[in-house]
Amino acid sequence: MKKVEAIIRKSKFDEVKKALHQIEVNFFSYWDVTGVGNEKQGHVYRGISYSTSDIQRRYLVVVVSDDFLERTVSTLLEAAYTGNVGDGKIFVSDVVEAYRIRTKENGHAGIN
Repeated sequence: MKKVEAIIRKSKFDEVKKALHQIEVNFFSYWDVTGVGNEKQGHVYRGISYSTSDIQRRYLVVVVSDDFLERTVSTLLEAAYTGNVGDGKIFVSDVVEAYRIRTKENGHAGIN
């Protein structure tokens, strides 16, 4: 099993959520987060300068079986993409075990 963590633009969240549901990733967790990016200069909007050093993003975590990893990552890459600086990051790590508390199932059955 793999844990996929994605940091994406808040504006792309609904599109990402819909795309994940379309490939039958029906459970994931998410949080609103603030990060610090590489961009150092501020932006001016209607004459007001805004700092871009603190960036509002959404952080998603999903655990998938090994054979579903590539499909999940490619879906995230496609749905979260704008082509601009700040599209986000995806991290993949191993999950040793997963358990469903209600049924006490583990492994693949514990995440489905």
